[in-house]
Amino acid sequence: MDNVFKALADPTRRAILDCLNDSNGQTLGELSERFSMTRQAVMKHLAVLEAANLVVTVRHSRKKLHYLNPAPINEIHERWIGKYDRRHVEALAVLKESLEEIGLNKPEDGGIIDNPQFVYVTYINTTPQKLWEALTNPEFTKQYWGGRSIESDWKIGSTVKFIDSGGMSGSAGEVIAFEPPRLLSYTWGSKVPSHVTFKLEPYGDVMRLTVTHVGLEPGSSEYEMTRQGWIAIMSSLKSMLETGKALTYPWKG
Repeated sequence: MDNVFKALADPTRRAILDCLNDSNGQTLGELSERFSMTRQAVMKHLAVLEAANLVVTVRHSRKKLHYLNPAPINEIHERWIGKYDRRHVEALAVLKESLEEIGLNKPEDGGIIDNPQFVYVTYINTTPQKLWEALTNPEFTKQYWGGRSIESDWKIGSTVKFIDSGGMSGSAGEVIAFEPPRLLSYTWGSKVPSHVTFKLEPYGDVMRLTVTHVGLEPGSSEYEMTRQGWIAIMSSLKSMLETGKALTYPWKG
């Protein structure tokens, strides 16, 4: 958490986050042009932001693209702003700005995302097996999805279903990648299918979870649900695995 506050203390780094929030997935050269700075100067700022997990990078062809990652900002919100019910904290105004609209994209090449608009990276103190089970076991998904479970036999091409607390089911899509305990991906929705991908990687003694989503039609109900929902759902998952108790949200959709 100290790295996050250190990174946000510099106005140039806050401006870089604002820039990525406006247009995610920029190269080093594009950022250098926007700020009229040398590549070396921008690289130093990006290194600090990456160390704080506020910026993550994705390789696309020969390009290295930079994305705003809202996970650390959301953790600050959950720890302090939510705890004291202070919705407008002047000292954290830049954090609030960084939580605004983020877009989505699709999985490709074993979890490498092709120019995604939405990338969410969080670090969870758990094991690969427990994290994988939390993503695929309906009894676990029910806890952090607010009583709704996700069910499938997890074979390529099989249906993925949401089962609500009343036992009603709806199709979320079909499995397109299943490589335990490393990669899970399935299509999302039926009218305009999109893709959600979960990439699991050991990171020291914890797990790094990268969530990407692409292909939603702007303004659609699927787009709004995803834009508002994934941060809350992943925070609830993290809480469940680390404390044994999922977060409670007024779930919609």
